Amino acid sequence: MVLPGDRLTIKELPADMRPRERLLQEGAGTLSEIELLAILLGTGSHEKTVLELASLILARFKSLRLLVDATVEELSEIKGVGLAKASQVKAALELAKRLSRFTGQPRPVIKSPGDAAGLVMEEMRHLDREHFRALLLNTRNQVIADDEVSIGTLNTSSVHPRELFRNAIKKSAASLILVHNHPSGDDTPSKEDLDVTRRLSEAGRIIGIEVLDHIIIGDNKFTSFKAEGLI
Repeated sequence: MVLPGDRLTIKELPADMRPRERLLQEGAGTLSEIELLAILLGTGSHEKTVLELASLILARFKSLRLLVDATVEELSEIKGVGLAKASQVKAALELAKRLSRFTGQPRPVIKSPGDAAGLVMEEMRHLDREHFRALLLNTRNQVIADDEVSIGTLNTSSVHPRELFRNAIKKSAASLILVHNHPSGDDTPSKEDLDVTRRLSEAGRIIGIEVLDHIIIGDNKFTSFKAEGLI
């Protein structure tokens, strides 16, 4: 018997309230974000049920968007999560992130800075740290890969030519477009942005992979180095 004030475990809940059973009976689309996350976690802790633990994680990171960018270390810092559960969640979120980039449609073609910005705007405009990426293009200016090069801090990202061109060479890219975001929402290029662009462009000329543009993503706006005559 469960007395008033006692907390029910998942097994003690009615079947129609358990996330896994609800998924099997009603489909994944009917579950809340907390229920889906609870299924990924599998079990709760000594102090919290898996539903309470899932609710705690979402409350900590405010939204799924911010949860996607959480590291395993950040997740495992939450009491009751640990490295094993954090790894499970991170792996599932990474699969979802990769799937979101696959449309099954023909490769997008970059004809203007707006085309490049449009591919990444919604994903990058709300990020809380600087992410430096490269759109790798073939000889027809089709995007063959969207490569995440580095993740920095609130106002800086460190990029070395070695990291940038490693995948570009592996995937036989003919050219590439640099992309990074400013978490402040201001898309104005900094002196560091100019210096990094110049250094990477020079490396590209030596290697034979042209850097066509550098796009800075702000809050629903962007700056193109090409359009501004900065590259």
